[in-house]
Amino acid sequence: MANPIKKRLADLLDYDLFMPRELSWLSFNARVLQEAADETVPVIERLRYLGIFSNNSDEFFRVRVAEVRRLISVSSGDHKQQSKDLLDAIHQRVVELQKEFDRIYRQIMRALADQKIYLINEQQLDERQKAFVQSYFSSTVLPELEPILLRDGQAIPALTDESIYLAVDIQSAGNQYSAVVGVPTDRLPRFVEIPRRKGKAGTVFIVLDNIMRVCLPQMFRGVFPIDSAQAYCFKFSRDAELAIDTGITQSLIDKMALSLKQRLKADTVRMVYDDKMPQRLLLHLCNRFGFGKYDSLIAGGRYHNSKDFMGFPDVGRRHLEFKPLPPIRIKRLDEQVCMFDSIREKDIFLYYPYHPFDYAIDLLKTAALDPQVTKIKICLYRVARDSRVIDALVNAVQNGKQVLAVVELAARFDEQANINWAQRLTESGIEVIFGIPGLKVHSKLLLIERRDGNASRFYSHIGTGNFNEKTARLYTDFTLITYDQNVGKDVHSVFEFLKYNYQRPNYRLLLVSPHSARSGLLELIECEIANAQAGYRAAMTLKCNNLVDKELVLKLYEASQAGVEIRLIVRGMCSLLPGVKGISDNIQGISIVDRYLEHTRAYVFYNRGEPRYLIGSADLMTRNLDYRVEVLCPIFDEDAQRIIQDTLDQQWHDNVRARVLDQNQVNRMVPSKKKATKIRSQESIHRYLSTGKLPRYPKSRMHEPARRRRKKVP
Repeated sequence: MANPIKKRLADLLDYDLFMPRELSWLSFNARVLQEAADETVPVIERLRYLGIFSNNSDEFFRVRVAEVRRLISVSSGDHKQQSKDLLDAIHQRVVELQKEFDRIYRQIMRALADQKIYLINEQQLDERQKAFVQSYFSSTVLPELEPILLRDGQAIPALTDESIYLAVDIQSAGNQYSAVVGVPTDRLPRFVEIPRRKGKAGTVFIVLDNIMRVCLPQMFRGVFPIDSAQAYCFKFSRDAELAIDTGITQSLIDKMALSLKQRLKADTVRMVYDDKMPQRLLLHLCNRFGFGKYDSLIAGGRYHNSKDFMGFPDVGRRHLEFKPLPPIRIKRLDEQVCMFDSIREKDIFLYYPYHPFDYAIDLLKTAALDPQVTKIKICLYRVARDSRVIDALVNAVQNGKQVLAVVELAARFDEQANINWAQRLTESGIEVIFGIPGLKVHSKLLLIERRDGNASRFYSHIGTGNFNEKTARLYTDFTLITYDQNVGKDVHSVFEFLKYNYQRPNYRLLLVSPHSARSGLLELIECEIANAQAGYRAAMTLKCNNLVDKELVLKLYEASQAGVEIRLIVRGMCSLLPGVKGISDNIQGISIVDRYLEHTRAYVFYNRGEPRYLIGSADLMTRNLDYRVEVLCPIFDEDAQRIIQDTLDQQWHDNVRARVLDQNQVNRMVPSKKKATKIRSQESIHRYLSTGKLPRYPKSRMHEPARRRRKKVP
């Protein structure tokens, strides 16, 4: 007999059951902009949120919009029109967000001025400040500049993606010239502190582009006399997709390096420019740089690359930034002489950045020195610029260990850094492999093989975040370090698959993409559906960065209609539409944006009162489940389960920084009842991990014994 729920979903597929992921992503970036607008957030942090918004926008155009443009170019008929309509909707929403950005920027500038912090332009300089700026330009800026005159018939070098440029309009002896010059923010600070006015208190900054505006005549000295010159800021975004030939005649590193060079010549997908730029100059730039009809031409304010606000200088006043949350130490790890003894006694469960990343570094350093350790294997996706992880691996080789590093060369925007790391590791004697053609290695795995007595044993590290000291202070991530030999054997099998990928391993416990993660997750959801249909309580909590895979979304709709209670905590894109009558009545969703980037992936299934907990690297996206090597690991340690459950519950009851994910994703804040305890989950989780105390909220039913309902769900 046909499943009536599946039949109903099939009948509804002609209707829109999915939020386009590009529009959902813009909704996420609007949440970041909400933080910048919030006057309860310290003012310098608000400015940094503007930087995060801008940085996100750049990546959005380079990846998501570029993909829509490619769809337009290869599609026909209805599919082509749908992509065009989507591109129009994206452009409309981007323009709305840019206007909101400009409004918030002006508001923040006033708030900074109230704190006697000034970001001034070249017209506001007094003579003393102007002299300082001109001296700084001559000694520091001018040597870094290479202006390009735009002459008809003269080829123009490829401009660097996401750098900012000044288009200069020059009047000289009745003639008009145009030039382009890069603003060298990759080598010089964007924000330069200058002397304040005499008798005036405060801290004064000027941006590098305005220093260049002051000194335009010096920039073109000796070329021609300048009667007047005006400069207008602009920047390009290019398609970030790398085309890598799969032939075997060239090494992967060489191919990747060539693709990175070709990225400089990739199609442009956006040009953002100063809306005061003369139309004549704008058209000239568009023609010279080959801007096409499907490219986004976006007028903005005077300044671009606002992502630089992420690094706005610390002026030393603590109340203008978030109060630091001190790292929480774990007593048994600090007191134990040997870390391997601690791991054998009990699993270690860490939650960054609340716990310090030092524990992961200590594990690697200990393994590098321990004479009983024979082998170390690790997956490297993104590492810090000055990586102690890399240093520990090099030291391990010097101490006679066999070290294998899987380096993902295609980690987007970190490709060049990973090429450099791969070369350093190889030169140090580490065996470096690059995974499998067509499968990006996104797993966060470390495996240590050690002689315990007469036997060789595995110590496994499985996480949701990268081995990166910098992001471990900014992103929330779970990490499990375990002596469970079944887990260790599975992790060993993953590394064997990465090295010898001609056979598919059989995994005992892990769910591994592209082999078993999709089927394993579908089976867990199906189990909850069966429980609900049998009249038992059924529930799940899914926390991830993105939920866009259509098969999983349809399965969650099916689960909702069967009576399964579903809680979603999704930071970014969410194609599922919660709360649609008859489709997703039993699904609720929230998204949290706060001081830390929510990066944890955790999946909890009620399982008739004996919950199953999974953590790992995989988001609920098609690419993560089918086209990457990802690992999800079950959590058996009861203390670790409790931490996962308690933290998810605190996030679910966040009524300060959580937004409702509804059908339209308009980012309403989660409503708070009049007498309800204010719960800001990132702060309450820090208190909980420090003291063990939970805030007051309705406790989770996840560990309740399963009870039969009086009436079965039809």
